[in-house]
Amino acid sequence: MTIKQRWQELMANQPLKRKLYEIIFGSDTPMGKMFDIVLMLCIALSILITIFDSIFVNPWIVGALVVMEYLLTLFFTFEYLARLYCSPRPRAYAFSFFGIIDLISILPMYLGWLLPGARFVIVLRSIRLIRVFRIFKLFSFLDEGYALLESLRQSFKKIFVFFLFVLIMVICLGTVMYMVEGGEPDTSFTDIPTSIYWAIVTMTTVGYGDITPVTPLGRFFAGLVMLLGYTIIAVPTGIVSSEMVKQSQRDVAKKYEKDRLNGEN
Repeated sequence: MTIKQRWQELMANQPLKRKLYEIIFGSDTPMGKMFDIVLMLCIALSILITIFDSIFVNPWIVGALVVMEYLLTLFFTFEYLARLYCSPRPRAYAFSFFGIIDLISILPMYLGWLLPGARFVIVLRSIRLIRVFRIFKLFSFLDEGYALLESLRQSFKKIFVFFLFVLIMVICLGTVMYMVEGGEPDTSFTDIPTSIYWAIVTMTTVGYGDITPVTPLGRFFAGLVMLLGYTIIAVPTGIVSSEMVKQSQRDVAKKYEKDRLNGEN
């Protein structure tokens, strides 16, 4: 039997696809629960390796971390290919949020192999940081995580409009502050972009203190911007919280309907 025939036979093996689907996607089955636990532990271990890799300089420890990451990446590669293989809609999975996370989390090792010599060392160390994206996969094991992601998706338009409003506001506030402080000697507000930067830092209550007004009017205006910043911070929190409450109500309604249908059957 040729390789092509073996490949066609593998792709047409529906019993194997169903079995893999039950294990990988079926979190309500014993094997599925076991697979989820193993996958969660591997994700957590991979994230710890990424963190430790930025701390340790001992060649032996770094080498051990690299070997462990290679083994984990091979496991994640198998998981990604298995999901594509057994998924009823592989294209939909590949372009889904978690499908993209799965792909970019295994890319560092393979990209590193394609970059030889000194470039390999420099680029690989920076590309490895992509592995931290695996932490998003932990959401797939938590109902609360799904609820949060769904709430963010539902509130995306509102949040986008809010940030657009904030962008317009900081441009206006920065321009006004430049008009107030720009003409003063030794002023820090040397141009409008710098003043916009000050408005962003002030409204977000970060307050680096590298740019400060010197005139009484400028300080009064800065105080108003600070107070405005406190009120603005609460807006996106309220938007997402409202959507989370709605999502929780929808989940309760779905569960009630499902239990009702099961009771009738």
